[in-house]
Amino acid sequence: MRLHPLTALTAACCAAVITTAAASWPLSVTVALAAVLLAARAGVARRMLGAAAVILAPLFLSLLVLHGLFFPEGRTVLAQWGPARVTAEGLGFALELASRTGASVLVFLLFSLTVSVPDLLTALVARRIPPQFSFVLASTLTLVPEIARRLERIRHAQEARGLVVGGGLLSRVAAVRLQSVPLVLGLVEDAGVRAQALDARGFSNKGPRTSYRQVADPPGQRLFRAAALLLAASAVVLRLSSSWPVRG
Repeated sequence: MRLHPLTALTAACCAAVITTAAASWPLSVTVALAAVLLAARAGVARRMLGAAAVILAPLFLSLLVLHGLFFPEGRTVLAQWGPARVTAEGLGFALELASRTGASVLVFLLFSLTVSVPDLLTALVARRIPPQFSFVLASTLTLVPEIARRLERIRHAQEARGLVVGGGLLSRVAAVRLQSVPLVLGLVEDAGVRAQALDARGFSNKGPRTSYRQVADPPGQRLFRAAALLLAASAVVLRLSSSWPVRG
């Protein structure tokens, strides 16, 4: 049974909220592994892991440097180089924060790579969501694949005209500059064309809207969304209540 777009979106959001509120690295790792397994089942694991590596690698490195070497609450020193100290507490905090962030990134990447954007827009229109929000969400989900396709076409066109990218750093930097200029200009021009097309179709007009597409929303999935939202809200309340100071 195919998931309704709002069911997939609710599951991704609630998984990220619950993982963040729980602040437990075993739960975060479990959620991340579940996202990878679901991506493998959907055939998008390679794309998801590639995008996640680009997003998470610099973040994990910064967490390791900030908390692994300069954690002020650290007491168990494992190694020390001047003011930099590797502490067990710092590494544990960095691991917990990295696992939470990684799980959230993976579930949202899974959603973005598996959701049907036309079905999502239809579902949002049926719920009377403002069209501006729907357009921004749809554009966000399609922006990265569109940029990748444009870069591939630009690279092929430049190679056909004789551009050779060598193995040196300067050559690669020059190639990036040559590819970035037509990419940015093309995206700006495309934004103007889209704005004119949306305006011609009454995008900014007020009033009820209809759609020729129909997306089935079974009662079981509506019940799941309600339960997931309730569970996420409960996790946030428990997290906030446990962090409140106790006064005598």
